[in-house]
Amino acid sequence: MFTPSRSVSVTDGTRSRLATVRALVASPLKRRSRAARAAVRTAARWQLHRWRGSLQLRVIVSTMLLGLIVVLGLGSYLYQRIADGLVNDRILTARAEATSQARAAQSRFDSAGRLDAVSLTQLAFDVVGQLSSPGADKSREVILTRARSNTGRANVPTVLSGDVGLPSVPARLREAIAADPSHQQVQIISISSTNGGTVPAAIVGSRVTLPAAGQYELYFVFPLEREQQTLRVVARTFALGGIALVLLVGAVAYVVTRLVVDPVRRAALVAERLSSGRLHERMRARGEDDIAKLGKSFNAMADSLQKQIRQLEDLSRVQQRFVSDVSHELRTPLTTIRMAGDLIHDSRHDFDPSVARSAELLHNEIDRFESLLSDLLEISRFDAGAAALDVEATDLRATIARTIESTAALAARGGSRLEVIPTDGPCVAEIDPRRVERILRNLVVNAVEYGEGRPVRVQLGLNENAVAVSVRDSGVGLRPGEAALVFNRFWRADPARARTTGGTGLGLAISREDAALHKGWLHAWGEPGVGSCFRLTLPRHTGIPIERSPLPLRPEEERSAARLAPDPPDPPYRPAAASGGARS
Repeated sequence: MFTPSRSVSVTDGTRSRLATVRALVASPLKRRSRAARAAVRTAARWQLHRWRGSLQLRVIVSTMLLGLIVVLGLGSYLYQRIADGLVNDRILTARAEATSQARAAQSRFDSAGRLDAVSLTQLAFDVVGQLSSPGADKSREVILTRARSNTGRANVPTVLSGDVGLPSVPARLREAIAADPSHQQVQIISISSTNGGTVPAAIVGSRVTLPAAGQYELYFVFPLEREQQTLRVVARTFALGGIALVLLVGAVAYVVTRLVVDPVRRAALVAERLSSGRLHERMRARGEDDIAKLGKSFNAMADSLQKQIRQLEDLSRVQQRFVSDVSHELRTPLTTIRMAGDLIHDSRHDFDPSVARSAELLHNEIDRFESLLSDLLEISRFDAGAAALDVEATDLRATIARTIESTAALAARGGSRLEVIPTDGPCVAEIDPRRVERILRNLVVNAVEYGEGRPVRVQLGLNENAVAVSVRDSGVGLRPGEAALVFNRFWRADPARARTTGGTGLGLAISREDAALHKGWLHAWGEPGVGSCFRLTLPRHTGIPIERSPLPLRPEEERSAARLAPDPPDPPYRPAAASGGARS
């Protein structure tokens, strides 16, 4: 009972070792195969990139391919015509030779003196030997054989002058001679050559009459070896000439496309330099041809663009300086008005009710004017490119807490409850706390103003390279297309709607600029009657771009109710034009 178990154990061990050996052998092969496939894919991608990226390469390759097709077609046609001409000439010559030789043979047979079988056989051998080509020249071989319909009393065997035997004669040719004995019959066959291969040959058949032996078939075989060698030389010449012609066409295409592509490449290079701000770059335009006209037109366009851009830059600088100067100049009288207004506001209880109300309105408008002045100064810094970040590692939970604390009173007056949904742990990012807090305060104030007294939810999220804060309200929402306009300067969804929070109309525009300064995103979503959601996404570390926001732009409950797919990747931020505006 132990022997079978021992044999099974040995067998299993052997199979295990064989499997291990196969795995060890197959692993390097698989790795090499994968590496080879990867190398092939890389080479294919590189070639495809070169093909797509080079107009000159496409023109040269296309021209050479078309030239190759023309050369192949024309060469094939000429080769066939030459081959047909050589074969036809050889057939005409063979027919003429066969006719004269057949007449000479018939004359010899007619003049035969002795008509016994032995004498006729010797005569046939002599005639065939004289009719074939002399010496080592194999340009003509002769076959004499008895016709199938022969009824003569004497029997002369088949006589051959060389290596070509009776089996080489096609049956169709013999049938044609039997059907029309008075005419020659010609056919192209293949025979064995001296070097062991095959060579085409023209075989010409006719009838001769042997005295006392009856009708015999006389065949002349003319090998076309010389013609075949001639065609080989012609084919080799055509091939070399075709290759040289295709290469020449490629060289011509290279030179021609170089004359056209080089100015286009220079124009593209100059255009790239112009787009990078080097407005003094111009193309070289010499001559009077079409390329020179293109260069001159391009330079004229560049001059016009440079002039207009400089005018716009000068106008922008004038506008920026005007706004900055006006804002700075207004600070001194505004300070005086603020002091006088505060004094009047503090003494409003001693005035008549109408005068006291006027003092309160004056105080509120001075506050709003001061906020507007501060926002205009901030916008002028962004327009002038003077805004800078003061980055430090900050926990956004503390920033959100300060924002909620500063806007709690406003939310209470508006009847809105502020709800915060933080993360489980710290949410640290390298940000400018002052600017991020201003963004969040603008978003919360905007949500309170348009939330119609409903709760406002603030949610915090993070992933490997980004942090996000979304502010969600359930108010009037946004109509289709307004999400792209809400960050424009001084833009309002409803111009007839009065601001209840004293906003300046620049809050969201400044928030968008602050987010862009952080290399972050600020997006908006809304539906009429459902509410809106503003989402701020910032990189966790300076210099590391955002791949995806950790929070959805559409609310979770709206997505699940509508069975929507997850959010698509966020588009890159494009700064708003200087003439843009805001919702609040």
